[in-house]
Amino acid sequence: MSESSRTLPKVAVLMGGPSAEREVSLSTGRECAAALRDEGYQVTELDAGPDLAAQLAADRPDVVFNALHGRWGEDGCVQGLLEWLAIPYTHSGVLASALAMDKQRSKEAFRAAGLPVVDSGLFAKSDVSAAHVMAPPYVVKPNNEGSSVGIYIVQEAANTPPQLSEGMPDEVMVETYAPGRELTTTVVDGKALTVTDILTDGWYDFDAKYKPGGSRHVLPADLPDEIFQLCLDYAVRAHDALGCRGVSRTDFRWDESRGKDGLILLETNTQPGMTPTSLAPEQAAHCGMSFGQLCAWMVEDASCGR
Repeated sequence: MSESSRTLPKVAVLMGGPSAEREVSLSTGRECAAALRDEGYQVTELDAGPDLAAQLAADRPDVVFNALHGRWGEDGCVQGLLEWLAIPYTHSGVLASALAMDKQRSKEAFRAAGLPVVDSGLFAKSDVSAAHVMAPPYVVKPNNEGSSVGIYIVQEAANTPPQLSEGMPDEVMVETYAPGRELTTTVVDGKALTVTDILTDGWYDFDAKYKPGGSRHVLPADLPDEIFQLCLDYAVRAHDALGCRGVSRTDFRWDESRGKDGLILLETNTQPGMTPTSLAPEQAAHCGMSFGQLCAWMVEDASCGR
């Protein structure tokens, strides 16, 4: 090991965990750990469980690279533990993580910042399954999961309400369906990178996001300059409205027939996936930052009090 690599911080990559997105997190964690080792860091991989505090005490990392996805990992819970243990960590802090993971509250923050979002509300699962709670078309989703877990699209011609699975939470979010192209923009260090147009055969669901060939990414997106610049502007404003740090990714839908009025902000992800098919690393690479450089930057950016 060279002299310079000995001065690099010891990094613990948190991955796995108990959420619905465990498998995605394991993939993200392995990719990030391998990239950091290639950059010269000493890396351990920790599968986050109930004994996480003890794992961290035994491992004694200088920095935690948070590769968790979903509840507990990106909703402020593990961030609070890391603040308590005074271990610098990547991505957003407690408040921004909790806000972004709560889809309804993040929409309220976006509305307050003057950003375009659809009408939405929280409803009891039983009420949603009993009758239309808003005029179709609309979307039903858990209020605090990511990666398109548990998404129901109710079409305009639907006569009956959706019959939600037992796995859906007792309270769900219902929002007006936003038609159009699927666009996304990554923010790194407070600056928007570019815009990707995500092409799929249908809904951009879990398989489209994470399975090779599940979607095609057009990078940079072929858009009118006004729409392209609005995506960059809205992504930074969304990042700031929630108080995000490090890397975030904001997703949009754009209805071409309505011009700039057809651009809708869907949500901001404070822990975007970093797998072989992930959008944020692709955008960073397009802007000249390799996957290893992106991971290394995130480690150097890590802190407490985020």
